[in-house]
Amino acid sequence: TGKTVLVTGGGGSIGSELCRQVMRFKPGKLLIFDIYENCAYELLMELQQKYGRDIPVTVLIGSIRDKKRLDEVFETYHPTVVFHAAAHKHVPLMEVSPAEAVKNNVLGTKNLLVSASEHDVERFVQLSTDKAVNPTSVMGCTKRICEMLIQTFAGNTDMKCVAVRFGNVLGSHGSVIPLFEAQIKKGGPVTLTDPNIERYFMTIPEAAQLVLQAGALAESGNIYVLDMGEPVKIMDLAKQLIRFYGYEPGVNMEIKIVGLRPGEKLYEELLMNEEGMQTTENSRIFIGRQIAFDEKVFREQIKELAKEAENECPDICYLVKKMVPEYQYEGEKQG
Repeated sequence: TGKTVLVTGGGGSIGSELCRQVMRFKPGKLLIFDIYENCAYELLMELQQKYGRDIPVTVLIGSIRDKKRLDEVFETYHPTVVFHAAAHKHVPLMEVSPAEAVKNNVLGTKNLLVSASEHDVERFVQLSTDKAVNPTSVMGCTKRICEMLIQTFAGNTDMKCVAVRFGNVLGSHGSVIPLFEAQIKKGGPVTLTDPNIERYFMTIPEAAQLVLQAGALAESGNIYVLDMGEPVKIMDLAKQLIRFYGYEPGVNMEIKIVGLRPGEKLYEELLMNEEGMQTTENSRIFIGRQIAFDEKVFREQIKELAKEAENECPDICYLVKKMVPEYQYEGEKQG
């Protein structure tokens, strides 16, 4: 309430819902920052329709990769709270373009953290994912490195920095239900990567609400883990959806197993084994115990990573592996 709030990736699935929920608390100013203008524009229209045309909402187009642009935004608007939801998130796509995942997710986050800490931001909330735990994908690794950046800035600046980790969000761009629905409407088949694949799910409003609440708890340096309930078997989800549309799985609607995609896991984990679980005053939010790492070495590794990413190094995965030792990638498995 009354604060200037910046949401990066504000036009995205989670970012836009964060903006909707922030508006309910009457911020002094809401800044929607995104590289993709269409979704951000639609969100602005929606908020103006709901709250009136003179609302204190500004859409700012720009990339988190562009440090000058970020500095300009911070100098002009002086946000005190930052929700960082801008990221590349599609696992198979990032396997093909790993340097882009690094430039956007890791280096973009670092730019934002540096700029925010230089401009007196009070709270910084990084949106992370269960894919950061024992990652098998470049995307998951980049999110794990973001969590490490959060820990570094929490320890070395006055800014309260936290990360919030959650699972898959129902109905977000590219999530499984809209995909299944489109396949059913076309008459099938419904494609499933593996009969045993499981995922944690929550709805977009639920995820955004918990992110806001974790931001309010904001013990600097913490990784907050959202209680995602029980994991759901995607096969069961597919069958339920097929029946919902009036078909019978395997009878008049085929389910086809197509194999795991690059970087994909059968089961997601929300916590690493060495992280203990601490409770908070919210029964749905837990604190993951932090894993110590050498900050001096980490800083050097980030520099090296930046250099290789700028050179479009195709084999950037070996560097990522140095920073996230639990990461297993295809090139390594093949020797």
